[in-house]
Amino acid sequence: MLKLWETNAPLVILIAILIIVVPFLIFYLVKAKKEHPKGLIAAALSNMGERFGYYIMNAVLLLFLASKFGISDKAAGWIYAVFYFSIYVLALPGGLVADKLRNYKGTIITGLLVMAVGYGMLSVPVFGESFTATTGKFSGILVFTCLALLLIAIGNGLFKGNLQAIVGQMYDNYEAEGAAISKEEHELRKSKRDAGFQIFYVFINIGGVIAPFVAPLLRSWWLKVNGLVYNSSLPKLCHQYLADSSSMSGDEMNNLTQLAEQVQTGAQALPANAEFAENYLNVFNTGVHYSFIASAAAMVISLLIFFATKRKFPNPAKKEKKVVTNYTEEERKANAKEIKQRLYALFAVLIVAMFFWFSFHQNGQSLSVFARDFVNTSAIAPEIWQCINPFFVITLTPIIMALFASMARRGKYISTPRKIALGMFISALAYIFLVVLAAVKNYPSADTFNGLAEGLKESMRANPAVLIITYFFLTVSELFISPLGLSFVSKVAPKHLQGICQGLWLTATAIGNLFIAIGTTMITTFPHQWQAWAVFAGICLISMGVMLGMVKWLERVTSD
Repeated sequence: MLKLWETNAPLVILIAILIIVVPFLIFYLVKAKKEHPKGLIAAALSNMGERFGYYIMNAVLLLFLASKFGISDKAAGWIYAVFYFSIYVLALPGGLVADKLRNYKGTIITGLLVMAVGYGMLSVPVFGESFTATTGKFSGILVFTCLALLLIAIGNGLFKGNLQAIVGQMYDNYEAEGAAISKEEHELRKSKRDAGFQIFYVFINIGGVIAPFVAPLLRSWWLKVNGLVYNSSLPKLCHQYLADSSSMSGDEMNNLTQLAEQVQTGAQALPANAEFAENYLNVFNTGVHYSFIASAAAMVISLLIFFATKRKFPNPAKKEKKVVTNYTEEERKANAKEIKQRLYALFAVLIVAMFFWFSFHQNGQSLSVFARDFVNTSAIAPEIWQCINPFFVITLTPIIMALFASMARRGKYISTPRKIALGMFISALAYIFLVVLAAVKNYPSADTFNGLAEGLKESMRANPAVLIITYFFLTVSELFISPLGLSFVSKVAPKHLQGICQGLWLTATAIGNLFIAIGTTMITTFPHQWQAWAVFAGICLISMGVMLGMVKWLERVTSD
């Protein structure tokens, strides 16, 4: 059993996760079919396929950029951040297009096709004679990669917010049908919206829980085919050697020599020279490129699901050409005031959401660097640990849904704004935990840490359990904020601005994402690592306080 774990730990974990997740998947399917609009499952499955492809790429993107091009973690972090920003900010023009054309389904289909092209471009293992970090001659390959990322961002902008708008339209129709039956049925159906968006959100994470395994497993397989094994520290050392071996410290050169001996399984091992370095980088990164084929295939599957089920989705009502003229002046003013109040409430929550996503999306930034450098990931690649977050989303959602439902039955209903404030507090707990851990272990910056001898670094690395604890807190906070934020937007959005308002929610996410690279900058440059985590903890606590200060006003707006 121990030998099986040592040689196939990722596969063992993936099988165990699937055994646990499948019953939850059945539970959500049954619940959605019995208690929610008919199109919810179809929309969730289509979204799940797209998210599966996206998370394959997302799990490895920052570390891939560094290993492929030899750029620093900080530079890779900013490319990642701009890409992440683009994915969400382009949802706003994507919503404008769909609202203008009144063609949400056609816009979604176009988005899936554009994303498939972008992932197809990423899957091509393009290399030059050398690497960007060595000579800078082949930066065109980096431009090609960024162009592929731009296409993925454009396609995502056309897809993501508009599918969410369709789900909101489903619940508008579902509630209207209930109102025609009785007041009680109308209220019952209104109470289902938050739970419906939580189920929709869970399906995003079913794709996300499997995706982080794909690239590391394919990479390890391709390394094995070429007589090599995986090591997370080697790409950076190989790039350093190719760029300027004379500038490497004694510890860094010893680390390269030691690891070069360990990773070669063939009969004729190369010494730690330029030939070995270029070969290892080529093989290492080609394995990641192959994983993007799975991302492109996932877009096609998502497209097929959407085509097969699109009749279940609502069609937006056509805009009336005639302007209604039977409103009094007072009624017009009242309607305008209500729309303004709704938009003010939306923007207030969006500001808080910016800071949440800035903190939460460190899973692909500083937390990835932390997992790679400061956690013992010898058996399980650092990218795979990102599966913990979606796994917790799937398994914790029914508990949180049951908790909210139980409180509502006892007359202790918690409003969506209060849930969001509580979520910010739980986010703070994740970073407070890391503050304490980094202070106790006296962790320096990542740059300083990587310059230490391999033996000393190994003795300082933390147990992987710290990642499980961190992601537990972050996931609980996510469940209090992200799906409920989508539900909040669908409640306050004026009928004629649904796509735009969902785009605004994603734009707030985009702004938060634009600055996530600050996390990688802080963890690599701050003299004491606990200082970086303290910044995030402080941001989350301040955001919680702001949200609590607005909560009564927000409750009034959403109750209208």
